[in-house]
Amino acid sequence: MTTVQERRAAPPVPPAPRRSPAAAVLMALWAGAAAVIALWWFGTDSVVGTAGWLTGAGRIAGLLCGYACAVLVGLMARVPLLERRVGSDRVARWHAMAGRYTICLLLAHVVLILAGYAAQDHATLWHETVTVVMDYPEMLKATAGTVVLVAVGITSARAVRRRTSYEFWYYVHLLTYAAVFLAFGHQLALGNEFNGDLLATGAWYALYLGVAALVVWFRFLAPVRLNLRHRLRVESVHHEAPGVYSVVMRGRRLDELGAQPGQFFRWRFLGEGMCWTSTPYSLSAPPRPDLLRITVKALGDHSAAVPLLRPGTRVWAEGPYGSMTADRRTSHKSLLIGAGVGITPLRALFETLPGDVTLLYRARTAEDLALGAELEAVARWRGARLLYALNGPRGERPPFTVEALRGAVADLAGHDVYICGPHAFAQDLYQVLRAAGVPDRRIHHESFEL
Repeated sequence: MTTVQERRAAPPVPPAPRRSPAAAVLMALWAGAAAVIALWWFGTDSVVGTAGWLTGAGRIAGLLCGYACAVLVGLMARVPLLERRVGSDRVARWHAMAGRYTICLLLAHVVLILAGYAAQDHATLWHETVTVVMDYPEMLKATAGTVVLVAVGITSARAVRRRTSYEFWYYVHLLTYAAVFLAFGHQLALGNEFNGDLLATGAWYALYLGVAALVVWFRFLAPVRLNLRHRLRVESVHHEAPGVYSVVMRGRRLDELGAQPGQFFRWRFLGEGMCWTSTPYSLSAPPRPDLLRITVKALGDHSAAVPLLRPGTRVWAEGPYGSMTADRRTSHKSLLIGAGVGITPLRALFETLPGDVTLLYRARTAEDLALGAELEAVARWRGARLLYALNGPRGERPPFTVEALRGAVADLAGHDVYICGPHAFAQDLYQVLRAAGVPDRRIHHESFEL
């Protein structure tokens, strides 16, 4: 690791970290699940025989699946409290976990209910399946919703996700809304827990309508308001490193967005072939009242088209999102570790984080150091430390071990550490930092890989 700048930093600035509401949100979600089980318990007089036990278990799975669907959609609504205070990466993990729970509960519901009905009617499982789908109210729509939801689950599996484009995954994922809509009717039409119980029915409607309101407001109305108000357009495109480009966008009253260094927006460029995809990119410079900048590496169809953008192209933005900001600090000393294009949010933080700041930049070669000249200028201006970790002459990677990090950064355990880079890199680095004694509360990372 080579040191480019090493001067005494500014005097320590006491941070004022904000408590994350993550624990409270999780408690509320689990309390909702407990309330759903209580709904079945108090709405069921008795469970008799094999058919009764199978049907009862199927109803519990169905109720929990219906609740999980609402949670799943709510986590997709991009509510600022969750995206900025809890953290987009944590919300993404919750969403992925809720998705797995939803699919498992859905399959359990289908199998257990059909098996219970077949045992009750002394019929074959196939005959009972055809009867339920064709003759029961709302079941044709529910069956279509089930197929869609299972398809969304399959394409979200990590093994499948790696083999498909982001654009394909994104649009299939949006079908979750259609699946939940198609399945909603049969929950009330066939759920014994709702028959004649106005309070339970009202609560279920309130749950789904509340989640729908969040989606409509934060995913549709708020972005429309943002873009009509700020009118972003491409100002210029700049080559930074092999396959890496910066896009500067101009708009009106951008300081009113409340964006902070370290955050990201979802960007949709209204140019030829790019307007159908919305992709998250971090700000690579502190936001200005009239300008925003992102830096993008060509990794897919959308990012590869970024260099072709022309000045004046309209930009549709949603955000700002993310909690990897100065608000997360618990110490006056910060270590920023970026790999590849993960340097982009750290570039903005490197300029603005108060206190003693060190940036460690991992890249293959010196040619791959995007924004390197800017980083060196910032290091000289603020008296911060800038370290490079480049491959050796034979391509060997520099070690990211406990000893190497402690040797590069004194009092490593006393630093807040911000990480941004490929998922595997960040995971390995997290384990090394924990082994080096850095508390979990001081390791800050956002990953959008579900």
